[in-house]
Amino acid sequence: MEVKNLNKFYGSKQVVENVSFELPKNKVISFIGPNGAGKSTVLNIMTRLISSDSGQVLLENKDLKKWNSKELAKKIAILTQTNHITAKLTVAELVAFGRFPYSGSNLNKEDRKHINMAIEYMELQDFKNRFIDELSGGQRQRVFIAMVLAQDTEYIFLDEPTNNLDIYHSSNMMKLVRRLCDDLNKTVTLVLHEINFASAYSDYIGAFKNGKLYKFDTVHEVMTKDNLKSLYNVNFDITDFNGKPISIYY
Repeated sequence: MEVKNLNKFYGSKQVVENVSFELPKNKVISFIGPNGAGKSTVLNIMTRLISSDSGQVLLENKDLKKWNSKELAKKIAILTQTNHITAKLTVAELVAFGRFPYSGSNLNKEDRKHINMAIEYMELQDFKNRFIDELSGGQRQRVFIAMVLAQDTEYIFLDEPTNNLDIYHSSNMMKLVRRLCDDLNKTVTLVLHEINFASAYSDYIGAFKNGKLYKFDTVHEVMTKDNLKSLYNVNFDITDFNGKPISIYY
């Protein structure tokens, strides 16, 4: 997938300015940067949730805008920040939504295989007949990821998947993201505010500032003291009680 010269305005305010990069396949890519930097906006354009004012997103050398919605849903899956379910659904029923691009509501043997595999992979067998509103926040996040897995796409996009999770569940979520890439050969792109997680679990970092792409490179190239200081306008010289430097980045 390639992003070429994206621009986006909200009224007179430009929130994305001339952003270009190419997603490396079968890697974990994290978008980082201050609030309002354009991270989620770019992610939403890349998943066609919103449109750009100019520029292109190319998937398999074809403009994203020209893809049939059903066929596009077999290529990319998106999990947004807010996933409120008002219907009384069980875990299995929600995971089955991932097969909608393939069979709609008429699930076949192949669909059920993907649903069961996703439930097993996310270790949700004991909860498959439980209602979503009976689960904890961490368990619900796993169910939504299972739904994305059942969709069986090459590209997975996650907008702040650790949002509202405690440190234990956040860490488990990032380990899962890593497994999706390493075990299932998915290309996972996510927006993160926790730069420790971005540093520890990503292969590539897209750093955004003021609507522009500040830097797109490997973790070791992006997560440096100078880059982070420029990106966040914060001094990252952190020491312990004895004055010894503590590194929170690679």
